[in-house]
Amino acid sequence: MKPTYLTEKSINAFIAAALAEDVGDGDHSSLAAIPADAQNQARLLVKGEGVLAGVELAGYIFKAVDPELQLDVLMHDGDRMKYGDVAFTVKGKAQSILTAERLVLNCMQRMSGIATYTNYMAGLIAGTGAKLLDTRKTTPNFRLMEKWAVVIGGGHNHRFGLYDMIMLKDNHVDYAGGVREAITATQKYLQEKGKDLKIEIETRNLQEVREALETGGIHRIMLDNMSTEVMREAVAMIGGKYEVEASGGITEETIRAVAECGVDFISVGALTHSNRSIDLSLKAF
Repeated sequence: MKPTYLTEKSINAFIAAALAEDVGDGDHSSLAAIPADAQNQARLLVKGEGVLAGVELAGYIFKAVDPELQLDVLMHDGDRMKYGDVAFTVKGKAQSILTAERLVLNCMQRMSGIATYTNYMAGLIAGTGAKLLDTRKTTPNFRLMEKWAVVIGGGHNHRFGLYDMIMLKDNHVDYAGGVREAITATQKYLQEKGKDLKIEIETRNLQEVREALETGGIHRIMLDNMSTEVMREAVAMIGGKYEVEASGGITEETIRAVAECGVDFISVGALTHSNRSIDLSLKAF
């Protein structure tokens, strides 16, 4: 099932802004060099290996540029791809294909890189029961597509933004005066505002975990930058009373050991901020 933030309105708003940035008052290269009535076709060529992402988005982009463009989808989001694969073909007005080309490629290359890395990291914790989460460490104005790519790759989305979940991180705790103070102030705020939002509290040591448990009224405890030994102790201390999330500097080398500590979730910012795009190209044929 598609995430709730992926609506036609949100997708088309992104595309409209991206096209305004790229096209401006016209794709003058195509308008100048290509006859207005010229018809042509192109295919999306894969020049790397991984998990394909952004095919559905490409359909939205081509439609936004020119509703008469015809897309023949040969591979779908989430499919494994290898060098030489053809993901889809598009045919119609040549000027329109050229105008859409770069936005399609920019999105698909980035999304495929994210989906590929997410799939790899999720595979490293397969069978442990822990779920892989993304974070808000995303590219401004491209979060919609980056989080969509995480889902395509087999990961799970954390909160989408600041508005749909309460996360009390270390700075919140320090500014509020402590774990207890941050939680109780938040509970009061939600009651006064009539808001029903889940509360997650970040903890940096076992004393903060203990304080979160004693205060209560939360939904998830984050274990931030803890050793696996301390994490196991924290998980035992929490005893299933609340969801447990591990975070902070988790790498390919450490993620399996973290998962085996018994946490419910592992959040990895690198899913969206530190991965390579997959090389793709749109070529006339």
